[in-house]
Amino acid sequence: MTSWMVDLPQDVPQVSVEWYRDIVEFADRTPEPVQWFAAHFTEGSVVLLGLLFLLAAWRRFGGTSRDRAAALVAPVAVVLAYGLSEWIKTLVDQERPCRALAELTIVAGQCPPTGDWSFPSNHSTIAGALAATTLVLGPRLGLLAVPLALLAAFSRTFVGVHYPHDVVAGVLLGALVGTVLLATLSGPVAHLLDRRRTGPPTQTRTPTGAR
Repeated sequence: MTSWMVDLPQDVPQVSVEWYRDIVEFADRTPEPVQWFAAHFTEGSVVLLGLLFLLAAWRRFGGTSRDRAAALVAPVAVVLAYGLSEWIKTLVDQERPCRALAELTIVAGQCPPTGDWSFPSNHSTIAGALAATTLVLGPRLGLLAVPLALLAAFSRTFVGVHYPHDVVAGVLLGALVGTVLLATLSGPVAHLLDRRRTGPPTQTRTPTGAR
């Protein structure tokens, strides 16, 4: 057994630590332009996903009440997915891999501060939620968003700030919360929009003296 396996973080799956080490060591051997691109892509990818999401939502506003409701619910679903991810972080309190395995050189340069926990990955959660809701709102745009979200999640391990299981959990969490909330809330919101447009039902008054 090699010496680094003896010092594996106890609360992290061994296979995830091994994959993290392999990916980070590979990233450190890549050319500097690749590292520069990865360091910027890991943040910029969420912005690109947000633009695809907004475009898909905007197109829905010109449709039926259900379409408009979906466009209104989708941002809420993404925010709730992020909030749930933050809450889970406080429960798990898993240390960042770049802190637990500090001997490795990471593309990100600096590790997030202590207390900014690792599991699940917030970036991956947001990416998963944006991709899933974009796929529902506009399937063609979603076909661009899904691989972009997967690359965004992978980049978090490539630059060294998350274990592989952090990003997998984040993507799945975001996609699940995004699609479930979109499916369950779009109908009630569409009903509220219809009622607001048509107003309450009018009551027919009975003429005085009529039997």
